[in-house]
Amino acid sequence: SNNLSKKRKNIKKHFLFFLLICCSIIFALGLGYYLPNKWQLMAQQNCNYEICIHDTGIHTNFIIPVKNNIFDWNKYLPFKNIGSDRVDSYRYLSFGWGDREFMLNVPTFANFNLTLALKALFLPTLSTIYVQGYQEISPDVTVKCVKMDGNNYLQLMDFIENTFTRNARGEKIRIANGHVTNAGFYDAKGSYTVFKNCNDWMGEGLEKANINTPLWSGLSSGIMRHLKTSCDI
Repeated sequence: SNNLSKKRKNIKKHFLFFLLICCSIIFALGLGYYLPNKWQLMAQQNCNYEICIHDTGIHTNFIIPVKNNIFDWNKYLPFKNIGSDRVDSYRYLSFGWGDREFMLNVPTFANFNLTLALKALFLPTLSTIYVQGYQEISPDVTVKCVKMDGNNYLQLMDFIENTFTRNARGEKIRIANGHVTNAGFYDAKGSYTVFKNCNDWMGEGLEKANINTPLWSGLSSGIMRHLKTSCDI
C-alpha cells in the first residue's frame, strides 16, 4: 500500500514537472511571438528598393522583383528552367524554403499528410527552395511589402542566392516541377526541423536585411505582424 502511494506521488510529481515545462515553453514562445527582435531599427537614407512577403497562412515566401539597377536574377537563375511552361521572362520571382518531401507531396491543405508533417518537424530532413515566376502579383494573395536601402537589399539577395546548393559546375540543382506550371523545386542547403522551419528561414533572411522580425519567427502571422524597416517609420 505504501509502495503504491509512493508510485502515485512520483507519477503526479513527474506529471506536474512535465506540465510546468510545457507551460514554460508555451509562455516563452508566446513572448517571442509578440516581442520584436529589434526595438530600434538601423536608419536608412535611400529607401529605393522594395520586397514583398507572401503569407499562405502557415508559410511565408519572398516576392522579389526580377531586376533593378543593383541586382538581376537573370544572371543567377535560368528562367526557362524554373517552370514546365519554359517561360524565359518574368517580372517577379517568389522564393520559399522548407522540408523537401512535405513540399513536393503536399501541394494544398487538402493533401495534408500527418506522417509527413511529423517527420518534417521532428527529424532532420532534406530541404528544398521553391521558386515561382510571376508577371504580376495577384491581388488575391496576402502580401505585405517593405522598402529598404541598396545595401540591405543586396544582403537579402545574397542570403537567398546562397540558400541554393550547386553541382560541380556551380549550377543550381533543379529537382522537380512545381505544383503549377510556372514553378520548380531546387535543392537547398540546411535541414528542416521543428527548430528551423520555413518561417525561421524567412526570419533569418529578413534579419540580414535589417527588417524587423519577432523574437520567435516560427509562425507566418508573427512574421507579418512585425514586418517593418526604418523606412516605414
